[in-house]
Amino acid sequence: MTNPLWKSLVSGAALPAAILALVLLMVVPVPALLLDIGFITNIMISLAVLMVALSAARPLDFSAFPTVLLLATLFRLALNVASTRVVLVDGHQGAAAAGHVIEAFGAFLIGGDYVVGLFVFAVLMIINLVVITKGAGRVSEVSARFTLDALPGKQMAIDADLNAGLLTPDEAKARRQEVATEADFYGSMDGASKFVKGDAVAGLLILFVNIVGGLILGVVSHELSLGDAARTYVTLAIGDALVAQIPALLLSIAAAAIVTRVSSPFDLSGQIGSQFGQWRAWAPVAAILGLLGLIPAMPQLVVLPAAAVAGAICWSLRRQALAVGADPIPATPSEPYRIEWADICDAAPIRLELGYGLVSLVDERRGAPLMARVTAVRRQLSRQFGFVLPPVKVEDDLALPANRYRIRISGVVAGEGDVWPADLLALDSGDCLEAVEGRACKDPTFGLDALWIAGSRKIDAIAAGYTVVDPATVIATHLNRLVGNGVAELFGHDEAQALIGTLKDDFPQLAQSLTPTPFPLTAITQLCRALLAEQVPLRDFRAIAAAMLDSATPEMATGQLVEAVRRRLGGVIAQTIVPADMPLPGITIEAELESMLLQAVRTAPDASWPVEPGLARQLVDALHDALPPLHAAARSCALLTTPLCRAPLARLLRSSGLDLPVLSFLEIPDGKPVDIVATIGGAAQAISGSVADQKD
Repeated sequence: MTNPLWKSLVSGAALPAAILALVLLMVVPVPALLLDIGFITNIMISLAVLMVALSAARPLDFSAFPTVLLLATLFRLALNVASTRVVLVDGHQGAAAAGHVIEAFGAFLIGGDYVVGLFVFAVLMIINLVVITKGAGRVSEVSARFTLDALPGKQMAIDADLNAGLLTPDEAKARRQEVATEADFYGSMDGASKFVKGDAVAGLLILFVNIVGGLILGVVSHELSLGDAARTYVTLAIGDALVAQIPALLLSIAAAAIVTRVSSPFDLSGQIGSQFGQWRAWAPVAAILGLLGLIPAMPQLVVLPAAAVAGAICWSLRRQALAVGADPIPATPSEPYRIEWADICDAAPIRLELGYGLVSLVDERRGAPLMARVTAVRRQLSRQFGFVLPPVKVEDDLALPANRYRIRISGVVAGEGDVWPADLLALDSGDCLEAVEGRACKDPTFGLDALWIAGSRKIDAIAAGYTVVDPATVIATHLNRLVGNGVAELFGHDEAQALIGTLKDDFPQLAQSLTPTPFPLTAITQLCRALLAEQVPLRDFRAIAAAMLDSATPEMATGQLVEAVRRRLGGVIAQTIVPADMPLPGITIEAELESMLLQAVRTAPDASWPVEPGLARQLVDALHDALPPLHAAARSCALLTTPLCRAPLARLLRSSGLDLPVLSFLEIPDGKPVDIVATIGGAAQAISGSVADQKD
């Protein structure tokens, strides 16, 4: 069995050992056989790098490329130094003195004629240095510059999505890491392109050294004639240069392919194939080639077959397009006056209807920014409330104005608003430094003062203190708020059965003791809906099931069952208001008023609205006056009351539009400190000094 520690030491020492071997290769003489192995390994590595670069779907998929390029360049230069030593020392012995690889390149590729070899090498140098390397270097420089310039904007976009609830903290952290990695990659590629250029120049200089040094050594040291020395040493120098230049050309192509790559779900060959697979592009190609073939001076035996191939490609692609995109011919109905259930029923609980002017927000060709936001909202709310929300059906509605959207939950219109897809919404935070030109409006989600501004004024609006969001984020934020408030309407028997199924997988004995006896599926569904109506999450359904078995009986009414379960979930409920390490801010009711409420509830315990309307209005008005100072102090709080009054007060506040959780004293966990921040009373309201002091 392999020792993991030994394995990690070996893998960690491999790269330093390889770097040391490269240095030794430059200074220690090596035999011709080892040079052959090194040259073949160099070609193999260059081909592997090129294939990986062509297979990458986006540049960051090969983020190690700058370092790989550096190591491959060092390896090739080390081989150049070692081969130069062998050529100059043993070159007088013949073409095989520097190894069979150099001999093969010198004999086969240039036919043994060193003059031809010089021209071939010059052409390769022009292609590599002037065309590929120079172009790749320029693209790397521009990409690095634009990536670094766009870095602050990308970071701000991530922060905006995080603040809007479209990203979790972990997702935002991963996005920031990806943005930082992208900036580092393009910055490294800008420097790595200089390696490629320097490598090409070094190859030219090494060729010059080999030729001049070989001629001098051949004539002076080995007493060869100038012609024999030129024939021997120049051939070896050209073979050595070509052995190094061909892998260098492969790496230059790989570098150019990486920096010019556009992110795509396909690799490079798949992306090119998908974009060239349009029959309309091949039709004029076939026609033009056919016309060229009719010119008498043209070689018809070459041009006309090429026109036929282009025509065959056009015909094949058009046939495929018709087969994929053709709409089936609808069958003539045998009963034209018959109406099916599918014609009038729509099972989508959440619908987002768009005016025709907003269709671009869901256009796949433009990235469909709204669909990504909607998916993020659904994922975030599912995690928050502990069950999988149904999909959001997005569709266009010609009956709506062009720039209007409408959100329906369970068939009921929950909200609507107007957005302009080409503009941005600038939210006024209340302390903006200066006004920005735009169309005044109200934020559809929170009713804040806002402006619709042109995209070119985004930087000015941010500098003035506005919070700027795009139209897709506006709609997604509105959807997030409405669906979060109406989440109870989206929970049904299927969702309850899914929760029970998950509980059965993890805690089979608990699930067996819970249902179908003593609690049927209907009772569990009603309980969960009641908890969700008060924003109590179902993430820990095990605790809910245990609370039902320990504290409730099947004979209890739904309201009593909810109160019994809430007492066991006090810690979870408190954490939805404030973190676990903070005191619970609470608003209490003056003793006389609470006594009146308690008497009203005892008089009509089964009534949905036991509180007298005048008293209820007085209570709601007092809370309306108490909450603004708390919101200004950025404090979340809860209304604390007796267990009997909790449920009626919660229903009263929901119907009045007050977003304030109501807790009974029995739901506060043991040891949880409570900070009374306000007290409301009969005819007057006394705000405790703690809020005023904190505000000051």
